[in-house]
Amino acid sequence: MSPVSPAASGLTRRQLALAALAAPSLSLAPGVALAGRQAEEPLADAVRSVLSAAIANNAPPKPTFDNVEARIAYLRWLGEMSNRLKRRKAEHVTRVEFLETVYYETKRAGLDTALFLGLIQVESGFRKYAISIAGARGYTQVMPFWARLIGDGEPARLFHMQTNLRFGCVILRHYLDRERGDMYMALGRYNGSRGKPEYPNLVFGAKKAWDYNPAA
Repeated sequence: MSPVSPAASGLTRRQLALAALAAPSLSLAPGVALAGRQAEEPLADAVRSVLSAAIANNAPPKPTFDNVEARIAYLRWLGEMSNRLKRRKAEHVTRVEFLETVYYETKRAGLDTALFLGLIQVESGFRKYAISIAGARGYTQVMPFWARLIGDGEPARLFHMQTNLRFGCVILRHYLDRERGDMYMALGRYNGSRGKPEYPNLVFGAKKAWDYNPAA
């Protein structure tokens, strides 16, 4: 499919910048997100089956560790990320559950957790019930057609935390594979602005807020 420009997908440079900052002063209705439009593309049956299987696996989002040191490192990461996210998610239990799920789903999909948190920041400002002008839903702004293509056909489920995060991870992983490991192009495809620099640069910039150096 041909690339979609930010303007065509409902985005301007200013809107993209505002989305990255998740500014509370946006003059939009509550819960509206400034996300792009993922393009619905034909999926080969084999690809559809793989993606559907990845979505359907309902294992609880609890990571396992080979040793105590790895678990301690994870708990330190969790504590640090919880502190950073507190301004956006005030309730402790909800915040920790969200971070545990992000960690689990990104590791499961082979994605960089910090980058994925940056994507969520840009897409929805960490708002569970965000809806974009294009109709994308939830934390990772998944377009409803994905529920039909690889889910159970019920778009309302895209507001469920783990479901939304899993869809986001599976879709980004799919695009990353299609782009042969080029995250810049994969992010553009995720946003519906493939080949344009604004959205990938915003996500890469937002990622810096979630980078974690255990030695620091």
